[in-house]
Amino acid sequence: MTQAEIKLCSLLLHEHFGEIVEKIGTQLLRAGGQALRGIAGGTGLLLDQVKKALCVLIQHNLATFRPRRGGVEYEAQCGRILRILRYPRYIYTAKTLYGDTGELIVEELLLNGQLTMSAVVRKVADRLTETMEDGKTMDYADVSSTFVRLVDTHFVQRCPLVPEGPQSPEVPPPPAPTLLSSDKDMYTVPRLSLVGKGKRRRSCEEEDGEPRVKKQKQEGESSEAPPDDGIYWQVNIDRFHQHFRDQAIVSAVANRMDQVGASEGLAPLGAEVPHPAALSFAPTPQTSSEIVRTMLRMSEVTTSSGAPYTQPLSSNEIFRSLPAGYNIVKQVLDQYLALLADDPLEFVGKSGDSGGGMYTVNLHKALASLATATLESVVEERYKQPFFQDFCPFPLHVTGVPAPRRFGSRCARIFRLLLRKKHLEQKQVEDFAMIPAKEAKEMLYKMLSESFVSLQEIPKTPDHAPSRTFYLYTVNVPAAARMLLHRCYKSVANLMERRQFETKENKRLLEKSQRVEAILASMQATGAEPAQLQEIEEMITAPERQQLETLKRNVNKIDASENQVDETIFVLESFIESTVKRP
Repeated sequence: MTQAEIKLCSLLLHEHFGEIVEKIGTQLLRAGGQALRGIAGGTGLLLDQVKKALCVLIQHNLATFRPRRGGVEYEAQCGRILRILRYPRYIYTAKTLYGDTGELIVEELLLNGQLTMSAVVRKVADRLTETMEDGKTMDYADVSSTFVRLVDTHFVQRCPLVPEGPQSPEVPPPPAPTLLSSDKDMYTVPRLSLVGKGKRRRSCEEEDGEPRVKKQKQEGESSEAPPDDGIYWQVNIDRFHQHFRDQAIVSAVANRMDQVGASEGLAPLGAEVPHPAALSFAPTPQTSSEIVRTMLRMSEVTTSSGAPYTQPLSSNEIFRSLPAGYNIVKQVLDQYLALLADDPLEFVGKSGDSGGGMYTVNLHKALASLATATLESVVEERYKQPFFQDFCPFPLHVTGVPAPRRFGSRCARIFRLLLRKKHLEQKQVEDFAMIPAKEAKEMLYKMLSESFVSLQEIPKTPDHAPSRTFYLYTVNVPAAARMLLHRCYKSVANLMERRQFETKENKRLLEKSQRVEAILASMQATGAEPAQLQEIEEMITAPERQQLETLKRNVNKIDASENQVDETIFVLESFIESTVKRP
């Protein structure tokens, strides 16, 4: 765990859970697993505060506990904390796949960490009812059906439970329970008869005017245990990551294979890919990507997230699983599959001839290609220190950083050359890249200092004399990916600090704007005249409105940059995990 990861985790915890939880989480990240007394001593907080903060972290799956040495040891999950950065993407994906109901279900589970199905259905139905017209309500059955669909596709799963067993009074209970999860019941939805409709929140006057006895009676009736009490659900982060990975692979195939039909005979990314005009069929737009999407969709549940390749699928199975109304004959499908299998990137591989041919999607090679393309893009657009300097928390003239120098297309040419040839001497790089010796040497040393390329020494004699040693330049893709991932973490932390700085500098103006908006809303509700509303709006002057617009534009840019950097983080993390899990 690097300092950049700890800093980013600290910023995320502080932004979403407050200062106390951030202190506890940072302490656990820096010191590792600790007992309750050790955490309190390291942070200087009261035991009661530490307990409440640990409950928050455990509730949101950001920390784990285990019995150790007669007590309980708590440990923060750095990788899970970093996933907070991806919460908006999870919610947007659920909205795209399952509509507004799916979006709110995932949002409620992420906001609360763990919830029962009945609680999720009730909360989502109430929220949807608030957005509907008067007289319309959301039925619990509709929300429940969407929840079941999310579970069936493994986007939502059960939380581990405490095993039930006979408790003997003679044997003391363990200091901490051991949570168990059953693969059989993880995606089994209990049969619940959730009957009801969403309710609208009452206004403040109605709540104040309601008799206290009646309110207490209603609260007592609703305090009954729900039918699914003890069965909690959480968002399956790995399933969302699998969906993101599949989308990235489909997009890469579309960019490489499906754009050639509109390129007038120019094969993309080199001449290795045969042009469809040379085949005996007329290419359909997005056919290759649709075939790969179908193969990935067929393997969504049968293939684990860490598998190096999908389960083999026959050509006949793929043909039957293509979307309805997709006009393509079996012969054309076989030609497209052969085209995909012969591609040098090897996204799709052929594993047999039965059933018209058995094909798989090589997930490891696909992720390696995506990571390599990311590295190539960064090398071409890379500026010298600091990384993503446009979002550095302080001006460059304050930090004393010299003017940036761009790597450029020539460095990218050398980088691609080293990727293809694996190992080259400096003279060979100059000849193959057709770049003058002085410029090639400067570019190689520049990329070497930034850890994009590495130098390997092969001595002729045991004394390692420079005159009798070969110096070969090469690209260690996993090491370069780890270096770039570390810098991405630093970039996101800089972006978050910059957003907090912008918000803090304009705190007074933001509070004034919120007060004016609250006054306008209350006056509109009471039926105020337009002249009165205009008078309230003029409380914010024209320069202040311009300053608010500038602040809003800057914050939106920073938020968009965070999402873009997170996409790069996801590709690099997926590639590194695939190299570690690869047998």
